[in-house]
Amino acid sequence: MTDCIFCRIATGEIPATILARNEDALAFRDLKPQAPTHVLVIPVTHIGGMSDADSDAGERAGGRCLRLAVQVAKQLGLDEGGYRLVINTGRDGGQSVGHVHVHLLGGRRLGWPPG
Repeated sequence: MTDCIFCRIATGEIPATILARNEDALAFRDLKPQAPTHVLVIPVTHIGGMSDADSDAGERAGGRCLRLAVQVAKQLGLDEGGYRLVINTGRDGGQSVGHVHVHLLGGRRLGWPPG
């Protein structure tokens, strides 16, 4: 989708600080971090929301996103102290971009409940 900012990042049309990539997913630094470490992990193909991820392709992309998030957490040394993975879904769930993405948050003690 040409109007999707995350699709444009995935194709390289919009620059981002890429930390890792695999066949189905891409990890990059969030421009407005909510924690000392805030990384976004996206499927490289457009999946609008979790409701759209129930296909075989969505399942594969979702699994690859989670695997890449864990890889990046280890790469950044977050596995020692811990980290949080978040997927916001829909307007009420706080999803601000209509492309599934995983937030990898860490680098400090994270409180609960989050909001």
